[in-house]
Amino acid sequence: MSESELPPDERPVDLYLDLLRLRMSPTDYALLLRMVEPVLEAIEEQRVGPIELSLEGADGDTVSQEVRDEASLVVAVAVTGRMDNQIVEIETEEAGPVRVVTDSGTAADPARCKEIADFIGERHRQDEELRGIAEVSGLPTDV
Repeated sequence: MSESELPPDERPVDLYLDLLRLRMSPTDYALLLRMVEPVLEAIEEQRVGPIELSLEGADGDTVSQEVRDEASLVVAVAVTGRMDNQIVEIETEEAGPVRVVTDSGTAADPARCKEIADFIGERHRQDEELRGIAEVSGLPTDV
């Protein structure tokens, strides 16, 4: 369904959330909303700067992978306006398995997934090198 097929007041993310509300348990759906609301508000208000999914509180450590994945997909729909996003697990030598949100075309293309894995691996190597430099220099390494 393209955005032009939606009713005038409806955004793809609203439709996606409605589908999730029907599919998920009320408890999981409420948790998902608590996680994504700050991000959706920031997107709506066009605030700049880093925004994270909220996993604060007692259930932060016990959020299921399914709810985490759906929260990532909600944000992807809000950002891209596309409802064909998928989560793929990509193996990297440096960082191990990494879950990535991407469009369905990229998810089905092994060459593109390899490019993503290579990029993640290179980024991991750079991060480790910078962390080592910071450690030797006596700077914080937890950023």
